[in-house]
Amino acid sequence: MLLHIPEVLSKDALARVRASIEAGEWVDGNVTSGPQAALAKRNMQLNEESPARKQAADIILQALERMPLFIAAALPHTVFPPLFNRYEGGQLFANHVDNAVRRNRAGDLKIRTDLSATLFLSEPDAYEGGELVVEDTYGGHSVKLPAGDMVLYPSSSLHHVRPVTQGARIASFFWIQSMVRDDAKRALLFDMDMSVQRLAQEVGLDHPSLVSMTGVYHNLLRMWAEM
Repeated sequence: MLLHIPEVLSKDALARVRASIEAGEWVDGNVTSGPQAALAKRNMQLNEESPARKQAADIILQALERMPLFIAAALPHTVFPPLFNRYEGGQLFANHVDNAVRRNRAGDLKIRTDLSATLFLSEPDAYEGGELVVEDTYGGHSVKLPAGDMVLYPSSSLHHVRPVTQGARIASFFWIQSMVRDDAKRALLFDMDMSVQRLAQEVGLDHPSLVSMTGVYHNLLRMWAEM
């Protein structure tokens, strides 16, 4: 499931994130690459250990905690602390699949990557190219969103970033270990959750059908969740 989540960051939060990272130290993006990804990846990345990265990441994590659509879709168990990249001057990231397991540089965090997220920090008209293209059974989906918006997609997806030919594409990227590792099961739970919310608006929270459907949702989550 590929999902556009709008306005993850407010204008104020976006400004604070941009101010933090623009003052930080940018290094070769391959500091987080595996051997195969290093052959495909050409970009810059904010130093993972810098105070600027941590400050900006904390703003994003706090925003995600207040984002019901993200919670419903990801069912997060653990969110990897957000990282930041920059593409300019023809830089790109060729086709790849994200590593199945990610560790932070300190070695005190290890997660299974069920979902990948890209949070756009540059407005689309600030750069040319730079679309994130995610492949699935229906073909390639090109994504280039307003600053503050995020796309969420399975980490098992083949994906790439097209060359940035003018301007600079700045974004945050991170991974999520979900309580429900299977994408099809997560998608089913998400669809059911959205249906429950729509039904609640139409018939009220105490309607017997809504109570029953809510129970089915939680029993499926209880069956599939890994804690």
